[in-house]
Amino acid sequence: MKTNTNWKLSGEGLVVVIILLALIGGGLWYLYSTKAATDREARDFARETVKRLMVDHDRQYLEARLGPQAKLDLPPSQRDYMIQRFAQFGVPSQPIQIDENVTFESYFFEPRGIFTAHLNYPAQGAILQLATSHPVSRWQIDNVTFTTQPPR
Repeated sequence: MKTNTNWKLSGEGLVVVIILLALIGGGLWYLYSTKAATDREARDFARETVKRLMVDHDRQYLEARLGPQAKLDLPPSQRDYMIQRFAQFGVPSQPIQIDENVTFESYFFEPRGIFTAHLNYPAQGAILQLATSHPVSRWQIDNVTFTTQPPR
C-alpha cells in the first residue's frame, strides 16, 4: 500500500510541473507573437505615414499622428511649411523605397521605429526620416526630417 501512495504523490507533482511548463510556454508564445504583430504594425504605420505625407500631402494626418513632444518641436506654422514644401516637390516616383528599423527598448515592450524613405523626384532626390513610437494606445510620430539632395 505504501508504494502505491508514493506513486500517487509523484504523479500529482508531475501534473503540477506539466501545468507550470504549459503556462510558461503559453506566456512566451504570447509575448513573441505580440512582438511580431507590433513589428508589423510599426512598419505598416510608417508606410501609411510616408504615403499620406509625401503622396497625399495630408496635413490633418500629420496633426493627428504627432506625439506631444513633436507638436512642441514643430509648431503649426512649421507643419504648414513642411506640407507646402512636400506639395512643391510633387509626388515622388512609386514605389517608394523605405528602410525600416524597429527596435524594442525592453525586449518585448516600448517599440520605436526609425524609417528612412528615399524619394525620387524628376529633378532631384530627397530623404524623409520618421521616428515613431507606441507609448500608450496608438502609434505616433516623434520626429520628421526632410532633406533634399543636390539637383541632378
